[in-house]
Amino acid sequence: MSAASPSAPGPLFETAVVAGVGLIGGSVALGLRQRLLARRVIGLDASPEVLREAEALGVVDEVRAAPGEWLRGADLVVLAAPMRALAPLARELAPFLNPAALVTDVGSVKGGIAAEMERLGVRHFVAGHPMAGSERGGVTHARAALLENAVWVLTPTDHTPLTALSKARTLVEELGAAPVVMPPDAHDALVATISHLPYLASLALTHMVARDERLSLLAAGGFRDLTRVASGDPRMSRDMVVENKGALREALGRFRRQLERLEADLDEPEELLEAAREGKRTRDSLPIVRRSLLPQRHDLVVAVPDRPNQIGAVTQALGAAGVNIKDIEVLAIREDGGAIRLGLETPEDVASAATILQGEGFEVRGRG
Repeated sequence: MSAASPSAPGPLFETAVVAGVGLIGGSVALGLRQRLLARRVIGLDASPEVLREAEALGVVDEVRAAPGEWLRGADLVVLAAPMRALAPLARELAPFLNPAALVTDVGSVKGGIAAEMERLGVRHFVAGHPMAGSERGGVTHARAALLENAVWVLTPTDHTPLTALSKARTLVEELGAAPVVMPPDAHDALVATISHLPYLASLALTHMVARDERLSLLAAGGFRDLTRVASGDPRMSRDMVVENKGALREALGRFRRQLERLEADLDEPEELLEAAREGKRTRDSLPIVRRSLLPQRHDLVVAVPDRPNQIGAVTQALGAAGVNIKDIEVLAIREDGGAIRLGLETPEDVASAATILQGEGFEVRGRG
């Protein structure tokens, strides 16, 4: 190599801590190591057996069994405990966290942990949810590829610093996943419909089979595919749906109404045929890997100072005026501030949002 050759880029983080080295936590740790995103990856877990496996498999560089002052050296902390243990873990770690460290999590429900971290005063926390998993749990099944091409939802609050959100987006992208940004309550409502509701539906169907042995004789591949999510860890699945019970109850109500409509259509064959066609169109349009995660929007770029509540100030001003934001993206962060992109529905929304935000003192510009 010649003297003029560029040196290799440094890692994003000096010391990363993954608290909870299971399937997802282990996959994050492997991704950090394999992609050289952290100089050192520490696995924190209360289980000595898990720690032995993680170290033996090369998932982490070193292990710790309990939090302590050593945590202050970490500039990235990933909370990867099961849902029910997530808030207690956060309370255990909070006194030892470096105030400048990026802290995130991988839980499937965001409202509760976002509120808890805010209450604990962890300022650089960005709640996250990688939409990836496997029926086989544990660190022995962890793999960095599990996260590749996965949608990874980030759910900042009104008080999330732009620098923290920007770092979290970069982390997700460098792990090979696709970041999507939305508020915590919006995430929880969507996940209730596409993840938690199917789990309860699977339970209901499998319970029907369990109560009539004749049904089990006829339940073939199609039924197994439809009820696959019922094979997940029962305790973890229980905790997941209970944590999101408010949004899940609302989704169940909509599901009941859909079933009632289909029941009524049994007496209207043409209506049922149209419902079947709509179902086929929708199912067939779901790509295995999305090349474009979100539909094309009309954009407005907003220059913002790097201080707390700037995302909240923008979204609150537009929300009060009835302007619907479809997507938010952090474009750049500088010492004196940065820029965010707002994805809006129509050109009229762009013009309206520009007028509103200029009135609030923000600098804006449209982008095609």
